[in-house]
Amino acid sequence: MTECSQSEFEFGQQGRRQVKAGFDGGTISSDGGALLLREVNRKMKLLDRFSQCFLDGRDQRQVEHSVLAMVSQRVYGLALGYEDVNDHEQLRTDPMMQVLADQEPGQKLAGKSTLNRLELGTGRADRYKKITFWKEGVDELLVQVFLEAQEQAPAQIILDIDTTDLALHGQQEGRFFHGYYDHYCYLPLYIFCGEHVLCARLREANRDASAGSLAEVQRIVRQIRAAWPQVQIVLRGDSGFCRNELMAWCESHQVDFVFGMARNQRLQKIIGPQLQQARQQWEQTGKPARVFTEFSYQTKSKSWTQARRVVAKAEHIDGKSNPRFVVTSLLAEAHAAPPLYEEIYCARGDMENRIKEQLSLFAERVSTESMRGNQLRLYFSVMAYVLMTGLRRLGLRGTEWAQAQVATIRIKVLKIGAQIYVSVRRIVLSLATSYPWQAQFAQVHANLRC
Repeated sequence: MTECSQSEFEFGQQGRRQVKAGFDGGTISSDGGALLLREVNRKMKLLDRFSQCFLDGRDQRQVEHSVLAMVSQRVYGLALGYEDVNDHEQLRTDPMMQVLADQEPGQKLAGKSTLNRLELGTGRADRYKKITFWKEGVDELLVQVFLEAQEQAPAQIILDIDTTDLALHGQQEGRFFHGYYDHYCYLPLYIFCGEHVLCARLREANRDASAGSLAEVQRIVRQIRAAWPQVQIVLRGDSGFCRNELMAWCESHQVDFVFGMARNQRLQKIIGPQLQQARQQWEQTGKPARVFTEFSYQTKSKSWTQARRVVAKAEHIDGKSNPRFVVTSLLAEAHAAPPLYEEIYCARGDMENRIKEQLSLFAERVSTESMRGNQLRLYFSVMAYVLMTGLRRLGLRGTEWAQAQVATIRIKVLKIGAQIYVSVRRIVLSLATSYPWQAQFAQVHANLRC
């Protein structure tokens, strides 16, 4: 590439014609499809309610950028692929972003320094950081959005609980090395119900996977039961959450559970006959063999306050035993061992896809110096996810993208070239004529307008 001038670039020949480019196209955006995301927010009133979870200590007579406009900038920016506050130094003049943040065309949005002060609020107003957020309000909002998404109270819901690692590359507050993940990281706790995120709690890495989970489950169950008193709630997680404190609370509050169990010699001895049976089947067929069994089990150390039902999968695969164990409060009469393991417990793997979607929305950008600032960044990512899943649920139903992940939705639905015209009475976006999914776009728009 040869640079001809500050605004013109040459790209060789195309037949007899010379190919040139320059940043002189006028008011053009690559995010024309974000109007659909704006329509989702108008239906859900998500960002309005999110902004009400902030306490603004500024003199309102001197305020240029409202909290609503600033959080809208950050959330829409993450949804559109702009992961850093530095990006907003240019995006503040972008007419599409101004439309999304509900600002007058030509009115600059907040720059990187203003957004940085928003993120670094300490929990109490000071001279330079006068905005802080109310964590409990955001937590309550996430559950409320889930409740509103249901047309009627379901008979049963399954809450998936899990953790993941967010790598740290600086000297952030709460920085610890985690041996399993083999790096410095945070260990956020997530709770989902289907695709709905109910909890995203940032935690330090020097603690058990289940640390703090009981308090989060308690508040979520309390809020759900206030709306749906009769709903059956099942809590599902891997062996990291197989803790007596959590199971005992569930048993005393009519919450069922299905947790993985770490295997040990005692457990493997109990299912010895089934492991031998699975091995014989593998030797006969050469194919993976599974034999299920169940038994009542209590730890020898009495760390469990009572005996509980354990379902075991005795499997032989690739020439070796692969036993797995699940502890549950679900009764055998209604949930036999094979479907309980294969259909109920193994379905928790879908939660990993939901966590991957958080990373597609830059949940790993926890690079501020404080835990509180990084928790707010995690909330921004979660709100972007809620908007995207709202688009998937309300707008993309009946289309080929009804089950698409957020990264695919961003590329195929939101990233549309558009020329923007602003007059006294109208803002008009002329979307790219060559956009290949115009019929699907029309269907999404119709879904959101009905």
